Amino acid sequence: MSRAKKILLIVLFLILLSQIPFAYRRYRLGRLNALIQMINSESQQLARQRQQQRGDLEPYKEYRGVVHVHSFLGGHSAGTFQEILAGATANQLHFVVMTEHVESQFDTSAMTLKGERSGVLFINGNEAVSKQGDRLLSIPGDVSLTPLLALSTADLAANSRARSALSIIAYPDEFRSWGEKVDGIEVYNVYTNARRINPIIAFFDTVWSHRSYPDLLFANYLQRPNNGLKRWDEMLAKGRAVALAGNDSHSNVGISLNDASGKQLAGLKLDPYETSFGLVRVHVLLPAYLEPSTLTPPSLDEENLLQAIRAGHCFIGFDLLGDTTNFRFEVSDSGGVKIQGDEVSLQNDTHLKVQLPASSRLVLYRNGSDLLDETGVKEKEIAVVEAGIYRVEVYLPQLGKPFSEQPWIISNPIYIK
Repeated sequence: MSRAKKILLIVLFLILLSQIPFAYRRYRLGRLNALIQMINSESQQLARQRQQQRGDLEPYKEYRGVVHVHSFLGGHSAGTFQEILAGATANQLHFVVMTEHVESQFDTSAMTLKGERSGVLFINGNEAVSKQGDRLLSIPGDVSLTPLLALSTADLAANSRARSALSIIAYPDEFRSWGEKVDGIEVYNVYTNARRINPIIAFFDTVWSHRSYPDLLFANYLQRPNNGLKRWDEMLAKGRAVALAGNDSHSNVGISLNDASGKQLAGLKLDPYETSFGLVRVHVLLPAYLEPSTLTPPSLDEENLLQAIRAGHCFIGFDLLGDTTNFRFEVSDSGGVKIQGDEVSLQNDTHLKVQLPASSRLVLYRNGSDLLDETGVKEKEIAVVEAGIYRVEVYLPQLGKPFSEQPWIISNPIYIK
């Protein structure tokens, strides 16, 4: 055998050897897919059992949607309104919060999707950058935000308050002005998480797994948002703050070959809206009826959706790992039952109750420190003996590492004074 052939065989062997980890990662995604199907089956069975037990007495109606979405209007994306609507309907979303980048020459909040489209409620928000470089989501947005870099972080927050709009800290890893009064924080952001991805690993993961598991491919890169949660706990120690997750959907990651007119001839898009809208969602709880005696359900609109989010009547669900619908975190005493986001006074009979969509690991935090960590939980009731700020994280140990180390659900807090 010639020297050249030997070198070629060695190179081929090394190439094949280098692909073993990616073949294993593809196998692992197939196993993950099967486990997720089992979790969803368990969730559906539990939901039916609970529905039979309570009948029509469910006091809250759950709406799922996504926050932090961009279109072609603000740059960085070529995504069309039609693609966004198709992605929302494919994921059976109830709402989408647009957060268009502001522009100096036109009002992107007025030009983006707003109102109901094909059964999906769209809110026309903005993502604004302050003079300090901080980014705030202002929901809904406004033409007054359009002068780029003209407003300080304090001015941006004050602008939102004056309009009764939500102001949410985006990209907490880069935020500086922590003393400003805002409504909440984006504890998890898909783009921030994606920036940690090694591009070489991502390339070979795509080659091996994208065809079979285009959505689950992103599960390889999920990580607990340690800094975002730490910053949120620090905010909660000073006052109320709602936690949200940002899909940061742009539909702009991939490779394409276009003709002179811009028409795509060939290509691969890794983050179409249909995919990014399924990674993480915000689940919002609204009263199931306007009056208990009439059982009349309220219609979902901009006002009651934003009120519920501001109140913290919502939770973050990483639905890529399994449907998080029907998670509940409540507090009860002789005065009745309230939910996450609410504030109550400590009584002798104060209890927290957690209802999980499937058997999970439950971690209960008080004032940012873990108070309870228990596996195999479907429902849990905890007597409260101390005032504090209580919140919940839920994990799925049955998925195995590394997926079991990624939160499945992050609740908003219950404030017990």
